[in-house]
Amino acid sequence: MTEHGYESGRLNLPFVGLCSFGKYPYQPDWNAIDADFAVLGAPFDFGTQFRAGARFGPRGIREASTLFSFGHAGAYDHEDDVTYLENDKVRIVDIGDADIVHTDTMKSHANIETGVRAILAAGAVPIVLGGDHSVNIPCINAFAGQDPFHLVQIDAHLDFVDERHGVRYGHGNPMRRAAEKPYVTGLSQIGIRNVSSTARDGYEDARAMGSDIVSVRQFRKMGVDAMLDRIPPATRYYVTIDIDGFDPSIAAGTGTPSHGGFLYYEVLELLDGLTKRGSIVGVDLVEVAPDYDLSGSTTTLAAQLLLNLIGRIAENG
Repeated sequence: MTEHGYESGRLNLPFVGLCSFGKYPYQPDWNAIDADFAVLGAPFDFGTQFRAGARFGPRGIREASTLFSFGHAGAYDHEDDVTYLENDKVRIVDIGDADIVHTDTMKSHANIETGVRAILAAGAVPIVLGGDHSVNIPCINAFAGQDPFHLVQIDAHLDFVDERHGVRYGHGNPMRRAAEKPYVTGLSQIGIRNVSSTARDGYEDARAMGSDIVSVRQFRKMGVDAMLDRIPPATRYYVTIDIDGFDPSIAAGTGTPSHGGFLYYEVLELLDGLTKRGSIVGVDLVEVAPDYDLSGSTTTLAAQLLLNLIGRIAENG
């Protein structure tokens, strides 16, 4: 027995201690990142057109992620017969949050971009916790000078507005801004459905600029394998996940919920297949607004999906 009465060390249950992502080490020095994956919070929600609250997404996701921190010896999946996230194989750190300057979109976005650039400079994969979907803009900006990649978006909304009343960097603009980048070779926009914030001309522009747009019903009709076959072969993929791509029955905690969305395994199987097609070089998960979901289902979904995705990138990549 130790002096604290434990058999060996601390039990360290999920509700004990500080809420870093998955209880992985916290690294506040962005010049000293030594990991395979680095988690960055981007608690910015000034780009929303309806309900704010995604500024609390990173805290909510981190807290939910402690549920999956038992043992720190990896996560065995009996269906795959693989132990994911083994500590001696996958190094993950949480580098905290980018500083957000209230009402200043450009400065806040610049701070997020700085964090992503620091992760890339360290040779790690950035895992960014939003924040509204506008935080994808600085994430993609940070890849300037890197090799090209194809962007895969899971979302209810197209987010392809060019400019509306002078706004170019809100949460309705990120996929348009990404499509303009010479190093983004194309977009697969998956889950798009119902009444959208993007008008018909936005859809026409998206297709003209290299987008393949697929709704949830179309996805289900064709199946996961056929959807994967539609995604252009690429050595590098970037994944952006808006939590409202999921059905609000399991993800109510978001600013613009849209019924008819995905369920968990549909997206996990798609992402699992994507990790086997090429390298996922960056991930952001956005629009989690915990205050709209008192059950915690949305933050749990976000944390579970990200940890499973990180495990599969490491295993299959």
